[in-house]
Amino acid sequence: MTEDRERESREALERVRRDSETVGSSSLARVGQRAADHFSGRDAIGAAEGGGTDPVELWGRRIGRALSVVVAAALVWWLGLQLRWW
Repeated sequence: MTEDRERESREALERVRRDSETVGSSSLARVGQRAADHFSGRDAIGAAEGGGTDPVELWGRRIGRALSVVVAAALVWWLGLQLRWW
């Protein structure tokens, strides 16, 4: 009975903490953290069978994601030239 009350109390405190966050700063921080995790490959850690991560696969993801940013920037630059923005 006591354990149930403690669990309910913790859940209530967690809801209060989550609901009392400032919407703009907390969502912006979460998006920034997710982007940082994505480009550093942290979202792939433990994704393999058995919870391990192959270092070569991890670095391959990091390199591929960094190259995708470079290619996207080059495409934006090329589009700007074609539309005579600069």
